[in-house]
Amino acid sequence: MYGYSFGAAEVGLRHKISEDLMIYPGYIPRKGIEPILIHYGLPFSVGNWSFSKLDHHEDDIVYDCGRLFPEPPYPREVRLIESDFNKKRALFLNLECINTLNEGTFVTACCKWIIETKEVANQGGNQDQAVDEPEKSHPKIHTLFSTECTPYFDWQTVGLVHSFHLSGQPGNITRLLSCTDEDLKQYAGHDLAPTHYVPSMSRHPLTGDWYPAINKPAAVLHWLNHADIDAEFIVILDADMILRGPITPWEFKASRGHPVSTPYDYLIGCDNELAKLHTRHPDACDKVGGVIIMHIDDLRKFAMLWLHKSEEVRADKAHYATNITGDIYASGWISEMYGYSFGAAELKLRHIINSEILIYPGYVPEPGVKYRVFHYGLEFKVGNWSFDKANWRDTDVVNKCWAKFPDPPDPLTLDRSNEDILRRDLLSIECGKTLNDALELHHKKRNCPDPHSLSTSKRDTGKEDSSSRKFGRFDGRNAVRSNPVPTKNSEETSPPVLKDRLFGSLRFWVVALWAISGLGFLAVMLKVFSGRKSKGSKSKSYRSRRR
Repeated sequence: MYGYSFGAAEVGLRHKISEDLMIYPGYIPRKGIEPILIHYGLPFSVGNWSFSKLDHHEDDIVYDCGRLFPEPPYPREVRLIESDFNKKRALFLNLECINTLNEGTFVTACCKWIIETKEVANQGGNQDQAVDEPEKSHPKIHTLFSTECTPYFDWQTVGLVHSFHLSGQPGNITRLLSCTDEDLKQYAGHDLAPTHYVPSMSRHPLTGDWYPAINKPAAVLHWLNHADIDAEFIVILDADMILRGPITPWEFKASRGHPVSTPYDYLIGCDNELAKLHTRHPDACDKVGGVIIMHIDDLRKFAMLWLHKSEEVRADKAHYATNITGDIYASGWISEMYGYSFGAAELKLRHIINSEILIYPGYVPEPGVKYRVFHYGLEFKVGNWSFDKANWRDTDVVNKCWAKFPDPPDPLTLDRSNEDILRRDLLSIECGKTLNDALELHHKKRNCPDPHSLSTSKRDTGKEDSSSRKFGRFDGRNAVRSNPVPTKNSEETSPPVLKDRLFGSLRFWVVALWAISGLGFLAVMLKVFSGRKSKGSKSKSYRSRRR
C-alpha cells in the first residue's frame, strides 16, 4: 500500500479522494450515500451471526456443490433487532454482502458439477469428433531483444536483424531501445530495426545504482504495458546473438506454464542459500537464460517479478561472492540473470531446458546438432584470427561506410585432421562472416559509394590508420569516408580535393610574405641613401629593384 502511495508521489499523481465509493461491512454508511463497492476485509456481524474471511483461508467451498457460508439472519429479524434507520441500513449491507458471496459460490460449484457430468456423458462423442477436426494452426510468435543507444549495440542490432531475416523465424521482431532523453537526441540508428523506445534505467531512478543490465527486464515490462500485442508466444534474445534457424514453441514443446530456455549452469545460486533468500520456492529455481520462449500469459504475470527480483539480488551485496553467485568478478553483474530464475521460481514456472538451441562460438559442437543461435558473448579464435565483442565497444562500424570486422580465415585453409576442432572452427568462421555480411548489406542500404571507385594514399589516410590501430584492425576500405550518408557531390568533398585547396592557399600566403619582406628591405635602403640620390634616381632604382 505504501508502495502504491510512494510510487504515485514519485511521478506526481495527485488523487481525488472519495469516501462515497466503498464501504466495509459493519460500518454505518453516510446519509444519502449508496456505496458502489463492499470490501469485506474485516469481520462483520448481524446479531449473533458473524463472518470473517480469515476463517475460510484454506476453505475449498467452491469445489463442494451445495455447500455455502453460514446463513445470515433474514431481513425481518434485522428489523426486530434494530430500530435506528442508519444502523439498520448497515446491517442490510452486511446481509447483501454475504448473500452475494453465497449466490456466487452456489453457481460456481454447481456449474462445475454440471460441466463434469456433461463431459462424462459426451466423452465418446467428443473423441469421435476430435478425429475429424482439422490440425490446429501454429500460434503467432513475436521476437524481442533489448539494446541501448550506443555504437556497441548498433552493430549487434545490424547482425541480429540480418540473421533474423535469413533464419526463417516466424513473426515479427522488435528492438527494445533503452535511452536517456539526452542520448536519444543524438542517436542516429533509428532505422536499424523495428523499435520500441524505453526510458533508460541504467542509472536506477531511486537508488542511483549504475547497472545497465536491468534495462532488459525493465524494457520487456514497458513493452508489455505499452504495445499492442497479438502474439501467443514471445521469444526473447540478447543483442549479441546470431540466428541460424527458427526457434518455435511447437518444435521445442513450450506451453503455458512451461517456458523453454537454454542451460546457464554457472548460476550456482539456485542450489545454495541465495535461492532460499530470494524465492519462496528454491526447489523451482532453474539455471537458465539466453534464449527464452514463453507464453504471453506467463510473461504478463512474470515480467514485474523479473524486474523486482533483479533489483533485489542487485541490492544484496552481502552475497556477491563468487562461491555463492558463480560470478567470477564477484560484482553482482549477473543479478538480472538471477532475477529471471528467482522470478520464475516464485510463479513455479518450470522450464524445458534444451541444450541444442544455443552454442557459443569457440565451443566444440555436439555431432549432428543443428544449433539455432550463436551467442558471441565470449572471445573465440581460429588460428591467428580472433573476435571479442568487448574490443569493439567504442568503435562505430555502422555509420562509417564499409567499416567491418577483420575477415575470418577461408574455411579451405583449415586443418581437417581433427573433426571436432574442424566443426568448432567452421562455426566460428560462420559467426564472424555473418556479422561482416550484415554490415556490408547495411552499408549498401545506406547508399555508401562503391569502395572500388575510390582511392586513397597512405599519407592521406594516416590519421584514419592510427585511429584504426587504436580500436582494432579495420579492412583497408574503412578509412575512405566517415560520413554515414554520402552527399550528392561526394567527389567534390573528398579528402584529396580538400588537401589541394589547402596547399594552394598556403602557397599564396608564402609568396605574399616574400613580397612584403622585399618591399620593407627596399624602403630601408632608400632611406639610407636618400642624401646622395635625387628623387628621380630613387624612383628609377625602386622600379628596377621591383622588377
